[in-house]
Amino acid sequence: MQKTKTLKVRVKDKHARHLNEMARSVNFVWNYINELSSRSIKERGKFLSAYDIHPYTKGAGKELGLHSHTLQCVASEYVTRRKQFKKNRLNWRKSGGVRRSLGWIPVNTGAAKWKNGQVFHNGCFFSVWDSFGLGQYKFRTASFSEDARGRWYFNVVVSVEVEQSAGTGAVGIDLGCKESATDSNGEGVEGREYRKLEAKLGIAQRARNKRRVKTIHAKIRNRRQDDLHKYSRKLVNKNAAIFVGNVSSQALTKTKMAKSVLDAGWGSLKTMLEYKCDHAGVAFEEINESYSTQTCSCCGTIPDSSPKGRTGLRIREWTCSECGAEHHRDINAAKNILAAGHRRLAVGIPVL
Repeated sequence: MQKTKTLKVRVKDKHARHLNEMARSVNFVWNYINELSSRSIKERGKFLSAYDIHPYTKGAGKELGLHSHTLQCVASEYVTRRKQFKKNRLNWRKSGGVRRSLGWIPVNTGAAKWKNGQVFHNGCFFSVWDSFGLGQYKFRTASFSEDARGRWYFNVVVSVEVEQSAGTGAVGIDLGCKESATDSNGEGVEGREYRKLEAKLGIAQRARNKRRVKTIHAKIRNRRQDDLHKYSRKLVNKNAAIFVGNVSSQALTKTKMAKSVLDAGWGSLKTMLEYKCDHAGVAFEEINESYSTQTCSCCGTIPDSSPKGRTGLRIREWTCSECGAEHHRDINAAKNILAAGHRRLAVGIPVL
């Protein structure tokens, strides 16, 4: 059985100038479609589809230095985003200035190939740091994308063989701010990468050293992603079922806890676990974690001694007044999430 997977490799810096030129052309096409669609809605009351837009951009690829498939991809992406945000006109893509849009060049299936140890697209060869062995895959849809530091990456969707996980255990995961994640086995991810580099980031910002600021932000992101990838892979390899609390990071980003919540990377961890479990045949479910912190994982009661409310957030360890069991706050919550996950599997998972 095969699954799709997106591989991301860095393009060597010597191609940055050419990619920037192509990205400016993509921005021009996007803005043209944006204006065309807006006028069609205003004057004729008609929403243009990607098929309707194609005749207006046909043949422009040669003059703009773009592959014809890229023009089709831009139109398709525009229509998708317009439906998603339910707007008559989307934001313009800017090629210069302080609010410059990061470079993006979409590539359709068959428009990019692996040739002579390089990525071949639109008549040009792009050298990359190939950490995945791209030559063994058949490319599907792809894109070139730029990050905040001006570095370019090649992202390609490929088909991979599914490897069934040999794990037989089950684990519950409690997401928190003190530690990004703690599981029922007592392991987890410490997180707080932003907090660790916050002082250095503040110095760079006060000095108005934009390059240094971007570098520190990239380091924070890379460290966080690396920790979450290693932790999620470890869980998938060892377990046959993974349950995680359904805490909403989007809701908490509107509170005073926003900085800690964003630093924890809950959404990234859930996404990683979801697709890695899908590829490995591991059961993955989000469980209602209501009262998981207050409930004793040994006797199942909510004793008077358990931490409650905002005042109880500082309590990291507590003893159950009913059975006398000693608990670590996050590990106890993870065990309750695991127990709730087992009960849900016992009665079956309803189809939504």
